[in-house]
Amino acid sequence: MEGTSAGGPDAEVLAGGGVNHVVKVGATVRRPTGPWTPAVHAVLDHLEARGFTGAPRSHGIDGEGREVLDFVPGEVPGHPLPEWVLSDGALAAVGRLLRDFHDATTDFPKNRDMAWYFPPRAPAEVVCHGDVAPYNCVFRDGKPVAFIDFDTAHPGPRVWDVAYAAYRFVPLTDPRHLATFPVAEQARRLRRFADAYGLDTAGRSVLTDTARERLDHLVRHMHEQAAAGHEGFASHVTRGDDRLYRVDIEHIARHRAAFQSALMS
Repeated sequence: MEGTSAGGPDAEVLAGGGVNHVVKVGATVRRPTGPWTPAVHAVLDHLEARGFTGAPRSHGIDGEGREVLDFVPGEVPGHPLPEWVLSDGALAAVGRLLRDFHDATTDFPKNRDMAWYFPPRAPAEVVCHGDVAPYNCVFRDGKPVAFIDFDTAHPGPRVWDVAYAAYRFVPLTDPRHLATFPVAEQARRLRRFADAYGLDTAGRSVLTDTARERLDHLVRHMHEQAAAGHEGFASHVTRGDDRLYRVDIEHIARHRAAFQSALMS
């Protein structure tokens, strides 16, 4: 972390994906707001009321117009991912944490007139986090304890979130462009993640195709935001993130039979 005068002498800039400027002030995090912020805070308040501890609490908006959230202590892994993030234990624990999060939102009033970062998707079974990945997961002693950065939260089907989390944590990445597990091991880990989450047969039957759809959605969103002048997304496109995601879409499609066989066996 680097110290900064922004937000006061005790503020620290927190490392992230380069999309938002996030600052830690004391025991809180200050982040930019958007039209979706009231919906996000409603979700976080709902999670707190349901006793779910794997998310920061919301404390409103500060005098500079930034949202104020709990700072969740721990380690947020970056790339290359450390070995402990790729352990079977961590993989299963993330699946269980995601299930607990989803279950805590089943009774959230999803038909309320709210603005979301991403439009709600049918069926609105739960509130999806929208970006479950190592860079949005806090670990302590090698175990996931909380998800952070709920900006992209929106109502949707469980499998929409599960598929993207699986892509990031298995990970379902083409080994030719990133050192990762071979296909057979990816398939085994995908099954372990689905089992830990407790994904039903209907979700398993579409998980692989949903992962591809979710990545295609990500690529389109990146280009739309870059074209609209968003510097963070423009930098991601410039460095070729979109091309890597397309390679992974092809990788998942190419090995669909192996992945689905592991999920359904």
